[in-house]
Amino acid sequence: MNSINAELLKKCFIAGAKNLEANKEYINELNVFPVPDGDTGTNMTMTVMSAARAVDEVTENSMPLVCKAISGGSLRGARGNSGVILSQLLRGFCKVASESEELDIKVLSEAFSRASETAYKAVMKPKEGTILTVARGMSEKLAELCASDQGQDQDLTGLLSAVIDHGDQVLESTPELLPVLKEAGVVDSGGQGLMTFLKGVLAALQGKEVDLRLDTSAPSANYTLKTERKHISSDDIKFGYCTEFLVQGDHEFTAEETSRLSAFLESIGDSIVCVADDEIIKVHVHTNHPGLALEKGLEMGSLSRMKVDNMREEHEEKLIKDASKIAAMEQLKKASEKLSSKPSKQEHKECAFVTVCAGSGLSEIFRGLGANYVIEGGQTMNPSTEDILNAIELVNADNVFVLPNNKNIILAAEQAARINKDVNIFVIPSKTIPQGITALINYCDGIDPEDNARSMTESLQTVSSGQVTYAVRHTQVDGKEISEGDIMGIGDRGILAVGQILNETALDLIKAMVNDESELCTIYRGEDVSEEDAECLKADIQKAFPDMEIELQYGGQPIYYYILSVE
Repeated sequence: MNSINAELLKKCFIAGAKNLEANKEYINELNVFPVPDGDTGTNMTMTVMSAARAVDEVTENSMPLVCKAISGGSLRGARGNSGVILSQLLRGFCKVASESEELDIKVLSEAFSRASETAYKAVMKPKEGTILTVARGMSEKLAELCASDQGQDQDLTGLLSAVIDHGDQVLESTPELLPVLKEAGVVDSGGQGLMTFLKGVLAALQGKEVDLRLDTSAPSANYTLKTERKHISSDDIKFGYCTEFLVQGDHEFTAEETSRLSAFLESIGDSIVCVADDEIIKVHVHTNHPGLALEKGLEMGSLSRMKVDNMREEHEEKLIKDASKIAAMEQLKKASEKLSSKPSKQEHKECAFVTVCAGSGLSEIFRGLGANYVIEGGQTMNPSTEDILNAIELVNADNVFVLPNNKNIILAAEQAARINKDVNIFVIPSKTIPQGITALINYCDGIDPEDNARSMTESLQTVSSGQVTYAVRHTQVDGKEISEGDIMGIGDRGILAVGQILNETALDLIKAMVNDESELCTIYRGEDVSEEDAECLKADIQKAFPDMEIELQYGGQPIYYYILSVE
């Protein structure tokens, strides 16, 4: 084999996407921090599957059309830093590949090189020991083979096999380049995802039997929480209500609409099924808040075949017969007639704010501070570039400030800003919820948007952020021995506290965050923490720091028992 045509490229790309999808959970578990939200594999899968569906729709065996589908689908479907970097690798590759109808070794070498260059340029401060290092290592190896006699004599299958073998070697060296990987005993998860994708590509190129059938619905980010939260609840079942319903719309639901609904369901539960069939979406979710799932469905259309079973009752699925709940269901069903099937574009304005968060309480806080649109998502569920573009369009403003509130969403927001040329988009690089809140508070009416963006960005340094969650595996990070099930307090500088008791660990985290200039501490209570427990933490902090003002807010966020802010 001396070249790859458009038909074979389609087959190879879809095979690579399917291989990544099949191995995403393994990649998720390579997360350096042992937190229950490792999502690199999921983000990369959702990114590449967005492109795979676009490729599958290309009916002509045209290299430019296939490359356009790969590049456009991955750019808009990109989620998380790893997904955005993967989309940039594909974009760079396709810039070169689209100019030829056949990809020989010379074209492939140029495409690999452009892929690496494009990805490096997309990251403001590239780190070695990451997916970037792995991609560059393979591009350099292919260039070396292309220039050698071996490259001239060997077919593409053998050459790419040698390049992938070299990529594995570079991947194995990532812990030596990035100390945090070595301490945690893992290789870079993004690099592992890239190699997994390319091995699927190679399998198809070698003629191995590959299932190329694609699910026509958008992939669901199924985050499996691996540790029981025994310190919070004695229940064996994390999400108590099996909730099912059908959404009937007035139009054929798109993959994007289904993906957004699925993403919201992921923020309130697990065991997600969210599949569209023309004008109907079938929904199944295990959650502690069935009403929230039903209300979200009502935003998209009318509901039917609603069923809520209590899975905690004798550990069996039993129909809830409580009359008040049945009455509430009927009220929701009637209310559906008053709701539109999709959000409508808002009235035109000069400036608007788009922010990202998970949790009903945090959403209300951001709206109260002036946010025009809140994207449901965050650490457990990174919104895609497409999600952010849709939000920017809906707020209908000349200037849009985007607050990602998570370091793993910033690149997707910046990518959205590059794609949309019709609006002045200012991405405020907020890495945490407290930073996003601080940035919104520091916006001033009547000031030039560029000046506001600068002052909002500068304000991010005035707040310290903390998060309290639990460990999903045994590891050593930041010099601390961590056991599965431990409570961890994570600050801006890494893991600052580890313990077995929730409030004690949260207090230890606060003590590590507070300095002589600290005046205000805000506690955002998560969905799994009772108000009574949160009030006890507030009292403990007040006792430890009597001169500091303490505020308690309901955040309702999943995964993180507390989000903490010190100013």
